[in-house]
Amino acid sequence: MDLTSLEQIKRLKYRYLRCVDLKRWDELSEVFTTDATACYGTSAYGEPLSFTGRDAILGFLRDKLSPAIITTHFASQPEIDIDGDTATGTWCFQDTVIATEYRTVITGAAFYEDRYRRCSDGAWRIEHTGYKRTYEAMLSLDDLPSFRLTTPLTTE
Repeated sequence: MDLTSLEQIKRLKYRYLRCVDLKRWDELSEVFTTDATACYGTSAYGEPLSFTGRDAILGFLRDKLSPAIITTHFASQPEIDIDGDTATGTWCFQDTVIATEYRTVITGAAFYEDRYRRCSDGAWRIEHTGYKRTYEAMLSLDDLPSFRLTTPLTTE
């Protein structure tokens, strides 16, 4: 087992999640291959959403995750298989989305199914990412009269 590549791939996935939550779009662009694909299977949007190309993925995330959308994404229990300069990974995933404009909280779980490629510069990048939900739950903030955000809605 190539333990160095294994750790690089784990760090790549963690970087992806951190950049999404902090809305660091320029840094996020570095985690994808230019021809990356994504399929986000969320009930909130109806059918799964599929994107081809890094720019399309980033465009969707920028558009849907405005500063008024607060997210936290957590992935664990990676099952990563490496075959030379390619790899696959399955990750247990949980997320919480607070849509302040819509006064809604969405929480859920899923399993990410990713493909990775070691690029010519030696860096691992995401070639495909996507998940299938095991559940998604929505709750109105109006049902939680004591709910208060105590941290500002700012990004760096």
